[in-house]
Amino acid sequence: MKLGVNIDHIATLREARGTVYPDPVVGALLCEYAGCNSIVAHLREDRRHIKERDILFIKKAIKVPFNMEMSVNKDIVDFALNIKPEQSTLVPERRRELTTEGGIDLMNRNNYKKVEKAVESLKQGGIVVSLFIDPNKKQIEKAKKTGADLIEFNTGKYSEAKSVAGVKRELIKIKQAARFAKTLGFFVAAGHGLDYENVKDIAKIKEIEELNIGHSIICRSVFVGLVAAVEEMFGLVS
Repeated sequence: MKLGVNIDHIATLREARGTVYPDPVVGALLCEYAGCNSIVAHLREDRRHIKERDILFIKKAIKVPFNMEMSVNKDIVDFALNIKPEQSTLVPERRRELTTEGGIDLMNRNNYKKVEKAVESLKQGGIVVSLFIDPNKKQIEKAKKTGADLIEFNTGKYSEAKSVAGVKRELIKIKQAARFAKTLGFFVAAGHGLDYENVKDIAKIKEIEELNIGHSIICRSVFVGLVAAVEEMFGLVS
């Protein structure tokens, strides 16, 4: 199982006081040192945490692949084409959301057209493209039509389920979706809300090859340090 570490919330801590520290670039290097397979950062339209400067320096500093999360906003797509991350993951984005609230709804015709255009542009620029979608057969089929190389399943509902029955129900949905996605030839990743308590059952799904986790790792690092937090998560998913 591959582990991508999202370092957005290192920048969130920085922005809380408007300082120059902690530096997400240093965080990226520590995660790399701890053995992660990729670094993930989301350049949001409102720039609430990660900034262009962070993206530029992270891309230059690390040796593992860089996965840039992003909306289909033209300016951000153009920025990605300029710096050329190894991977771009397209996610939905609303200005007032606390965090990404769900997968891209590709059944929405307007959304689909924008995603399809962004996928085409990014792939022409030599960037591998992933789509962050809900674990739903129709969404997976639509994702395939866009030409995306990978999909990442939104595990938010699984992570937020309040009952044993609810967790089991969402886990079954993810398992079934992962199996179907593999029949279409997708590399399958998953992420959102995964933590040290709930990650094991997702990691056991053989069709899922990568987990992208950020918030829980950065939170754990406050107490044990970033390297130890990444190593501990690796121990749970490998």
